[in-house]
Amino acid sequence: MVAAEPNAGGALEFEHRPTSDQHFENALAKARDGTRLAVADAIELLTTGSDSEGIDRERKEQVLEAADYRRAERVGREVTFVANLNNNVTTACNTGCLFCNFKDRSDQFLESSDVDHGGFTKTPARSREVVADAVERGIYEVTSVSGLHPALALDAEHREVLEASERGDLNYRSPDAYETDPGTYVEQIEAMSVDGVHVHSMTPEEAEHARRGTSWSYEKVYRRLVEAGLDSAPGTAAEILVDEVRDVICPGKIDTDGWLDAMEAAASVGLDITATIMYGHVENAAHRAVHLDRVRELQDRTGAITEFIPLSFVHQNTPLYDYGLVEDGPSVHEDELMIAVSRLFFDNVDHIQASWVKYGDEQGLKLLNAGADDFMGTILSEEITKRAGGDFGEYRSFDQYVELVESIGRVPVERSTDYRTRRRIDGDPPHGPMLGPKADGTPLIE
Repeated sequence: MVAAEPNAGGALEFEHRPTSDQHFENALAKARDGTRLAVADAIELLTTGSDSEGIDRERKEQVLEAADYRRAERVGREVTFVANLNNNVTTACNTGCLFCNFKDRSDQFLESSDVDHGGFTKTPARSREVVADAVERGIYEVTSVSGLHPALALDAEHREVLEASERGDLNYRSPDAYETDPGTYVEQIEAMSVDGVHVHSMTPEEAEHARRGTSWSYEKVYRRLVEAGLDSAPGTAAEILVDEVRDVICPGKIDTDGWLDAMEAAASVGLDITATIMYGHVENAAHRAVHLDRVRELQDRTGAITEFIPLSFVHQNTPLYDYGLVEDGPSVHEDELMIAVSRLFFDNVDHIQASWVKYGDEQGLKLLNAGADDFMGTILSEEITKRAGGDFGEYRSFDQYVELVESIGRVPVERSTDYRTRRRIDGDPPHGPMLGPKADGTPLIE
C-alpha cells in the first residue's frame, strides 16, 4: 500500500514532513560542539532552516565549514581510495524499482526469447575470468551488486527447496530455461574469491533473494557465504529507510526492517558492512534525517559500518522520470548538505564517501572539503549509474586520483576495503596500487 498521495499540484504528500521544532542556529551550534544530533537537528541542517523555503547559501556554507572541521578532526587530511573492480553478475531483475534503469526483465533472458535487450548474465566461470584478470592488474577488492535473477539460489540445498516448491510467488525458474546459467550465489562468491582478493558482495536485497521460500535466517545465509569466501557486505538497496518512500519508489523491494535485519545479521557473523542513502527523488529532508538516524542506531548496535555512502539520484532514463514523479535529481546544494550533515550526524562512523561516478570530479572535490574523506575506487567497470544516465566515466587511474587529491592540498592514500591498511602515495608518476594480493605498483590503467 502506498502511503503517499498526490496533492492538488501533483506532488506526493507524506506523513513525514521537512519541518521541526528545532531552530537552525541551535542545530548548528550542536554540530560545531560535537554534540550528538537529533533527527530535528538534521532536518534543520539539511534544509538550512525549515522555517523558510529553499537553501540559504550563507547558512549552507556554515554547515559545510562545520563538517569540514569535523572531518579534519576525525580523520585528518587523507583522502582514501581503493583499487577495485565492479563485477556485476546479471542485469536480469523483476523487482521493478522505479529509480533503476540497470535491470532487464528476466523473461528476456529465456532460451525461448528473441528479444534483443542488451543485458547480460555471467556464469561463475566468466566471473572468475574477469576477477582473475583484474587481480593480476593489481586490484585489492571486487565489488559485486547484481539484479535478482530468478534462477539464482543460495546453494544446491536452496535450489532443491525452490525446485520442489509449488508456490508461485518466489520469483524462481530453473536455470535450464535461460540462455545463461548464473549458478548459485555460493558458486559466484567462490568464483570471485581469487588469489586472496577481497570480495565485497551480497546486499540485503540479494540476501533476501537467497533465502526466499525458506525459514532460513539472514545469519544462515551470510554464514554460508562467508564459508564461500565473502569478506564484507555492501549496504546498498537502502535507498531511503522509510517505508512510505519505499512504497513509492520500490514497492517490490525489501522493507526498512528487513534491510536493517539483514545488515545486523551480516555484522553478527563477523562481516564488515557499509551503508548508503540514495536521495534526491520523491523523498524530503525529514526522510533523509530519519534514514541517518536508523543507520546510526544500526552502528550503535554493531560497530561494523566502515563507511557511509550518499548516492545522488541520477534521474535520466529512470521510470520515476518517465512517469513524471520527478523532474530532476538533487541540486548541487543538496548534494553538499547531504555529505556535510552525514559527517556531522555520524559520530560513530569515521568515513564518508564522495562518489566521483555520481558527482563528477569538480563537485567531488568540493565534497571532500564538505565532510567527505573517501573518493571511492578505480572500479574499472560501472554499469549501474551509466545505465541510469550518468556520464562521469567508468574507471579511474591512480595518477588521476593523485592529481585530483593533491590539487586541493590533501594527501592521496590507497586503502584496503576496511580502511585498516593504508599507503600514502607520493613521488613522481606513474602510480599504481600496492595493497592488492598481486599489486606491484604497476598502473592499473595504461
